[in-house]
Amino acid sequence: MNTATVADAHLRTPRVHPPDTSVGAARAFFTDGHVHALLLVSDGVLVAVVERDDLVGAPDGARARSVGALAGRVAGPGDELEATRQAMAARQQRRLAVVDPDGRLLGLLCLKRHGGGFCSAADVAAREADRRAAG
Repeated sequence: MNTATVADAHLRTPRVHPPDTSVGAARAFFTDGHVHALLLVSDGVLVAVVERDDLVGAPDGARARSVGALAGRVAGPGDELEATRQAMAARQQRRLAVVDPDGRLLGLLCLKRHGGGFCSAADVAAREADRRAAG
């Protein structure tokens, strides 16, 4: 029996930001309610994942990297998908960056709001189209 892995479900083209992104710019990024993680990447390597709560109390001019983390915010492509989903749901965590053993960003695993499955590239594209149509 083949077990589904994170590689089977992650989005392969997440939005990324440079490692010198400011806290103020990160706050602006998080004004979209569908955004749950800001990925800071340098030369393809994930340097930090910033979540909305990380920004509380941080000055706008500070580097978002200084308040972000990798621990507990990344998964490997070979990780078992259902176990990962269960862990994310238990932590009420909606996003995990997917990285290879060298820390290179491969994508983003996006747990749906109901916690029962993952967002697909088609889901994301439809949401983007709806936003564009709305103005």
